[in-house]
Amino acid sequence: MKHTVRIALLLCTAASAAALAQQAPRKFFVFDNGLTRIASIEDKATVLKDLGFDGIGWRPGRTAEAMSALDTHGLKVFSHYVRATVDADKPGYDPRLPAEIKLLKPHGTVIWLFLVKGKKPTDEAAVRIVREVADLAAESGLRVALYPHAGFYVATTADALRIAAKADRSNAGVSLNLCHFLKQNNESELEATIRAAAPRLFLVSINGAETGATTKMGWDKLIQPLDRGSFDNATLLKLLDSVAYDGPIGLQCYNIKGDERGNLRRSMSAWRRLTGQAEPEPRAATEAEAPER
Repeated sequence: MKHTVRIALLLCTAASAAALAQQAPRKFFVFDNGLTRIASIEDKATVLKDLGFDGIGWRPGRTAEAMSALDTHGLKVFSHYVRATVDADKPGYDPRLPAEIKLLKPHGTVIWLFLVKGKKPTDEAAVRIVREVADLAAESGLRVALYPHAGFYVATTADALRIAAKADRSNAGVSLNLCHFLKQNNESELEATIRAAAPRLFLVSINGAETGATTKMGWDKLIQPLDRGSFDNATLLKLLDSVAYDGPIGLQCYNIKGDERGNLRRSMSAWRRLTGQAEPEPRAATEAEAPER
């Protein structure tokens, strides 16, 4: 009897631990395009920390400086947005990438690879690039996610899945980018897209957006702060839960007008509502910040 009770207690403890792990907040980061008007890298890191984000999505250039500033605040580089040209004659990627990959190793960064069309784009050329980048990334224990972008060679998540499957590298996967999905697909295809991508889904980006005839909309309708637009991001998160996606989620901010800090603050509040997190207590002003009397 005692043995049975002990087993039952162990099972209950394991189940409770699993439930707590499932409830752990997702990592939420900001694309660097949400901080373009904040010039200093240190200031960018400070804003992210103050607002409650977990880090940033970066791109080649000043990477060591960015990592140092983020490390100071307990933040990380979640993604690294890198261009590659698909051309049968001269396929290639950003020449800074090998050195950047080595720098990014401590952060476990995902290389977010977008593939543009060269003069003679072919799947074979795309696969060569993905394999080479994936092999470089593997040396540092990193993964590569193909970034679907409307109008590029890899335009959709389906394109990304096709190339990733042909590349046949365990550390090469795909991503779902909400705004680019809506620009090219009907919303009714979202669940099927997520389920198809699930085994190779390494990164997801979200933002506020409108619903309806989204393929005919401009980017100002498809990329908004997270607290705006009629698209139901709660349903998107539930779909991700249903396929056990527990990776990071990035906030797309391309060309959003207005005050960046205000946009990010509202987006973070919307994120907390979506994920059932309480708003933090207001921070008391420091002596330097206190108004004159």
